[in-house]
Amino acid sequence: MTIFCSHCHRPLQAEMSCLPPRAKQAPSAPRPFRSTKSASKARRDQINAELQALRSLLPISAQEKERLSYLHTMALVCLRLRGAQLFPAGLAPPAGPALGTELLSLLPGFLLVLSADSKLVYISENVAQVLGLSVVELLAQGDTVFDILDGPVGEDVHKKLLLAREEPGREVTFVSEMRTSKALRLQHGGNRVVAVCGRFVALRWPPSPSSTAFLALCTPTDGETASQDDVFQSMHLLDMTFIDVTESVAYHLGYHREELVGQSWYSLLHPEDADLAAAQHRALALGAGPGPAAGTAVLRVLRKDRAWSWLRVWARRDGGCITCTCRCLR
Repeated sequence: MTIFCSHCHRPLQAEMSCLPPRAKQAPSAPRPFRSTKSASKARRDQINAELQALRSLLPISAQEKERLSYLHTMALVCLRLRGAQLFPAGLAPPAGPALGTELLSLLPGFLLVLSADSKLVYISENVAQVLGLSVVELLAQGDTVFDILDGPVGEDVHKKLLLAREEPGREVTFVSEMRTSKALRLQHGGNRVVAVCGRFVALRWPPSPSSTAFLALCTPTDGETASQDDVFQSMHLLDMTFIDVTESVAYHLGYHREELVGQSWYSLLHPEDADLAAAQHRALALGAGPGPAAGTAVLRVLRKDRAWSWLRVWARRDGGCITCTCRCLR
């Protein structure tokens, strides 16, 4: 009987094949099991030790250090590093406790220093008197000025800071709600409105982004307690044409009721605030967020004496009209 190779189909003798015989492989020894638990614990212990070392170097009291979480520790370390980059040894101005608590208490607000890319570099300790939050608690919100602001004002603030950075020495002002403690929110009916007034300063010559800082004073605009004497109300058609306004508008803006009825709300707005007001208007017209808080904005309006006045505006749509409650801030 002829036997054919199963590979090439050529006739072969019995028990033969054209393929080379396969070498027998020795059974491999089982790999020993290695646990990574101890290595992971060693890495965690090393990280914790490094964080403890960083915490010990922070220029704060031992009591404050004990309350710091790892997140807060890293936030404070990053703040100090940015400050050291802007204010190297020999150029560093007095900061923190060196300013003196008595001097800080005399200021109408708190001091703020930002880097060219809007990173927080310095916040004076008296920020707790204005916002009810310590420096550490504010840093937990984030490391940029936009993280401590509240409301849809990020784009407007970004434009102001960009304008100030392009023209060092030019003073810019923006008003925005800032994040506050729960106690202050209950006291003021929401986050506090703060006016930020500052300018970019070149710390070394020639100026560069790494040597330029935004120095500002942040002042609350609503005082210690809110008063109903600072409020007036207005009613508008859906296109924001005045149809009625309370007589108290004459005290705040100088206009009589008859002068405003039939006029457009937009004719009083500062050009830089028109986009923010339009966004608020659009949200109300489309029915997004029927509650008063959904239509909150801080805007500048033109007084009769041609000066600008800051208003915090709560807007609510009631059927075919829009009702605005305006509080004068400055």
